[in-house]
Amino acid sequence: MSRPQYTAEALTEQGRIIDIRIHINGKTWHLWGRNGEAREDALIETVPRDTLPVLLGSGLGHCLRTLVSEGQPVAVVDAETTITELTGLRKEFGSHPDVLWLDHDDPQQTINTLTQWQSDHGGMKFTPVALPLYLRLNRPYYGTVADTLKANATTDFWSMARYPKFQSNSPRVLFIDSSYFLCGEILSALQQLDIEHRTITLDQTGIGSNEFVEGLLKIMVDFRPDFVLTVNHFGLDREGVLAELLDRLQLPLASWFVDNPHLILHQYDHPGTANTAIFTYDAGNLDQMREKGFDHVYYLPLATDPERFHPTSGTTIPSQWKSDVSFVGNSMTAAVANSLAASGLPLPWHTEYEAIAKEFQQSGYLSIYEYLKDKQPTWSAILDGLPTRENKLGLESLITWEATRQYRLSCVRQLLPLSPLIVGDDGWKDLLADNKNWRHLGNLDYYEDLPHFYPASKINFNCTSRQMPGAVNQRVFDVPACGAFLLTDYREQMESLFEPETEVAVYNEPEEIPERIKFFLKNENQRKKIIKAARARILSEHTYVIRLQRILSTMKSTFGN
Repeated sequence: MSRPQYTAEALTEQGRIIDIRIHINGKTWHLWGRNGEAREDALIETVPRDTLPVLLGSGLGHCLRTLVSEGQPVAVVDAETTITELTGLRKEFGSHPDVLWLDHDDPQQTINTLTQWQSDHGGMKFTPVALPLYLRLNRPYYGTVADTLKANATTDFWSMARYPKFQSNSPRVLFIDSSYFLCGEILSALQQLDIEHRTITLDQTGIGSNEFVEGLLKIMVDFRPDFVLTVNHFGLDREGVLAELLDRLQLPLASWFVDNPHLILHQYDHPGTANTAIFTYDAGNLDQMREKGFDHVYYLPLATDPERFHPTSGTTIPSQWKSDVSFVGNSMTAAVANSLAASGLPLPWHTEYEAIAKEFQQSGYLSIYEYLKDKQPTWSAILDGLPTRENKLGLESLITWEATRQYRLSCVRQLLPLSPLIVGDDGWKDLLADNKNWRHLGNLDYYEDLPHFYPASKINFNCTSRQMPGAVNQRVFDVPACGAFLLTDYREQMESLFEPETEVAVYNEPEEIPERIKFFLKNENQRKKIIKAARARILSEHTYVIRLQRILSTMKSTFGN
């Protein structure tokens, strides 16, 4: 929002400022005119002592000084630097412990900060005190703030927002829809379970804007949800303002991580963790999340939506989809390049990160930070020396994705004698340029194509990302759900989900891949037995409806009292 252009001069009497003269658009205005000091003093009488005064304009400072001298917390909304440079009030009170001074250009940002300040003071009602000149100078700004504060004082927002939670058998859910993977499955599961819910949609940044926070607060009052549900902490700002706001509103937050939480939470501060439940797809992350200060941490693996992934008949399959062996996956070349750029890694070290990633992949460590600290002190120092959190996260991501790229490439190369179909980005063309014994197909749509693609292959091959060293990925559930066969790498958490070799076929090392594939290509009956057993287990234990039921019951048992 643009600020008005004007000049100002102080009118003094016996060394003190008694008025401010404003020159704007060829006209002359006054802060107060005659008897300005007395008129400003009179404003004090309009402020009840059991409320939070918000001065819309600091004026001559008489009202502000009196309130502060009485020990009253007071907020000042004043973006008129031309005036405050004359009065010296911004300099005098800007850092005072009892004064919140706001000079944002955006009225909604100002309102959000005031709302947080109100929460810090127990939800007391606002008393807006508007100095007329400021409304005249910039009504879109000061008028918006004034009107919002008046409405807040009338409706008593905080008493409305702090309502009892989990009073019925079926919790009411406010879902933050980031349009990320899994959001569609969660919404579908909410509908199938007939759970009352409201959805608030994020923009492309994944971080709640002022409009997002305003919409969330409105839904809270109108819908009265029992908790907020999000994926990968989407909607939460890095500074933890929204997390703390939810905590003060006594509204629990459930965040389900379907990617490595360390690579995400690395960016966040966390006031308000007592009201937060973390669900993670990888049991190996539980202790790490507790060390970050989260008291409520739960293992919740991925699953599938059998409404989307189920056997189909009568569907015409493109001939190029058919194969003995196929692999669907990213080459990770773009992820590596992007992380390298984001890390700001000094150029002399660009030739060494591949070797570091290889050693990390073979080390058995779950945390890159711990691996570097214990095994690579030089690189640990490089990580600690990077100037920003974004750079540090970039370096950890670089090693993760490069380790994944190397591992994935070593597995895919084992497929080449069997003439596989590889579905993914064009990075594969560069990585496998030395071998022509494979076919390439561009990226397929997860929802529209893959449920029909998987059954077109006799063997769907899978190798897991290094960001999930102990967990199983989405494909382990999706492929059998649609009646297709999967060969995947062994994961230590797999045995709590499936019976190896009865419900899932595995290999332990890349060198085993060719023989395992040849065996299952020759044994169609064995493939069918595993498919049937895996699908039965998935439908009974591993659907997103079942996972959501777990979230609902856990949130109620954790925060229902």
